[in-house]
Amino acid sequence: MTYLMIKSLHMITGVVTISGFILRCYWMMTQSDKLQLKFIRIAPHIIDTLFLLSGIALVSMLHFNVFSESWLLAKFAGLVAYIVLGTFALKRGATPQIRIIAFVGALAVFAYVIGVALAKSPASWLKLLAG
Repeated sequence: MTYLMIKSLHMITGVVTISGFILRCYWMMTQSDKLQLKFIRIAPHIIDTLFLLSGIALVSMLHFNVFSESWLLAKFAGLVAYIVLGTFALKRGATPQIRIIAFVGALAVFAYVIGVALAKSPASWLKLLAG
């Protein structure tokens, strides 16, 4: 039961994380004042922390060796790429064009990570499509 609860938490926080990212990028592109709300500035950190901790808990519960499981390394690398691209999409992008490119890149990387999780392979969606 605990495993299913943590897996559910991981999946739910993943959906909330990407949904919040898309919303915040929309607000950034429309220059909304909503980005300055304290809740909007704090909530993503809490959600992302729960997302990461639940993922670590799953790895621990399943006794995976992260360094010998190529798909877990691919997920971790994808997570790092998503975070970097996300910071450029929301804050560090010098121009609106750079922010949009980083936003699209972050979405693509997040989709790749989902494919890796489903396929249990760094080939991600390609493995799923190949059957």
